[in-house]
Amino acid sequence: RMEGFGYYALPTGSEYRGRLWDGMFHGQGELLLPGGGGYRALWVRGAPTQGKFVFADGLEYEEEKWHYCDGYDRRFYTEICSGFKPPGISQLTNLHPPKKIPKGCYDCGDGFYNPKTRVVVDYKHKFLRNADEDEHEWILRTCRRASDGAPEHGPKP
Repeated sequence: RMEGFGYYALPTGSEYRGRLWDGMFHGQGELLLPGGGGYRALWVRGAPTQGKFVFADGLEYEEEKWHYCDGYDRRFYTEICSGFKPPGISQLTNLHPPKKIPKGCYDCGDGFYNPKTRVVVDYKHKFLRNADEDEHEWILRTCRRASDGAPEHGPKP
């Protein structure tokens, strides 16, 4: 079985980099996700005991006192790190410029959602999942939709 420091590619596209013992994640290691980001942890016999999720942009998730994009401070992580864009240049997502959403679809955070087929694909258009009724309703209610050509936040006449 695998032992020592190594890399292990999972069928999901995720990759583990770190210490292995008796074929299990054991010691310091990181589970890297295909879309970026990952989970850094101390693993004991395949299970994480202490860890931290880090998003693709470097933002670390805090379970206690999580204040990112809450009702008080709505800035994106890139705005916290780099400041605001000049007036007239809206930042609609943490990525600037934001991903172009295919016509008729929504950006649901980990990919694009087509409400007609109820399928979520990643940003490279690879299948991720079929949305259930709850996710479908949540996406339609809260997520950014593809523009129909008219400016989304243009000046009022």
